[in-house]
Amino acid sequence: MIDETSRPVVVLLAHPRPGSFNHALAERVRDALTRAGRPVFFHDLYAEGFDPVLRADEAYTSGTRAEEFLAAEPDPLVRRHRDELREAGGLVAVHPNWWGKPPAILGGWLDRILVPGVAYRLDDAGGAPDPLLSLRRLLVVNTSDTTEERERTLFGDPLDAIWKRCLPPYLGEPEVRRLVLRVVADADERRRAGWLDDVETEVGHLFGGH
Repeated sequence: MIDETSRPVVVLLAHPRPGSFNHALAERVRDALTRAGRPVFFHDLYAEGFDPVLRADEAYTSGTRAEEFLAAEPDPLVRRHRDELREAGGLVAVHPNWWGKPPAILGGWLDRILVPGVAYRLDDAGGAPDPLLSLRRLLVVNTSDTTEERERTLFGDPLDAIWKRCLPPYLGEPEVRRLVLRVVADADERRRAGWLDDVETEVGHLFGGH
């Protein structure tokens, strides 16, 4: 039996501007995982040029025929991401809140990587998924320029629904933690340094071998 703490963690960074605070957060996540002895598959999706556009022959969600189509994926970067996720025991996503959703490049990653035959099996489109991954923990780190009260009362926090309710059944119901750092645009260096420490602490709690 494989020790969970020896499984790699996939870290996804989805912010287009080099030097952004999201980049600093993702680097702190990677460093904390490395210090905890966890292998890391680190992906700056924009820097890699990940193609988020779902092709017509990929647009299937259920059935063995879908798995056959998807197994023939010609894009080597997409195949690499899928293979790494199969091996991983954890996933970390670092991204800003844009219009209540992840950036399009990360939305496309979800579309193209979390597919039948990789993340789950679904024989009947209306049924419950049979998860295929070994993910045990999911950490989401979001930056936002919306106050907590405005997010709760006006928008209803759709990112929370995506990460905590929509995805987990297809990932094997991992333990999910989400950190929302706000308001980033107005935060000084001291506040940002504190957030970096908070993220490192959360990584230690989730992935530190407990």
